[in-house]
Amino acid sequence: QLQLVESGGGLVQPGGSLRLSCAASRSIISIYRMGWHRQALGKQRETVATITNDNSINYADSVKGRFTISRDNAKNTVYLQMNSLKPEDTAVYYCNTAPPMATFWGQGTQVTVSS
Repeated sequence: QLQLVESGGGLVQPGGSLRLSCAASRSIISIYRMGWHRQALGKQRETVATITNDNSINYADSVKGRFTISRDNAKNTVYLQMNSLKPEDTAVYYCNTAPPMATFWGQGTQVTVSS
């Protein structure tokens, strides 16, 4: 069974940067479209970025121009580079397929943007 492990979250000041990583337990990244999804406290889950196996990329309007998704199929890893972070980016970030599959949800990684 696929397992996805997110890492790289933390506390950062507004305007700062973080790089999230998602390691897959097997070579699934090269098959499925992958995505980063986030859920803030009291809000609905939002898909912020997706990437196909031929590197076709889409972003939510809320992160366009600030976030960059990438993948390394050889390392079975998907990344999310987050720049110019805002307090409204505070959430738990998850990687999953896109659209997400229930069986693949991991623990997520907390991102907190605060001064």
